Amino acid sequence: MKKNMGALDKSLRVLVAIVITLLYYLNVVSGTLAYILMAVAIILLITSFINFCPLYTIFGINTCKRK
Repeated sequence: MKKNMGALDKSLRVLVAIVITLLYYLNVVSGTLAYILMAVAIILLITSFINFCPLYTIFGINTCKRK
């Protein structure tokens, strides 16, 4: 797996995951929507930590600056 995510992209993903988690713990979202959003948050965190997004590969997107 080659890196295909830049620093800004990773930071935004982590920020969105934190916001989703806060919405869940503050009971702003609940039920099925909460479980779906938490799954999305987990996926965002995993992809940001491994610097690779499978959807970027499919669509040919690369936000990582290569030397």
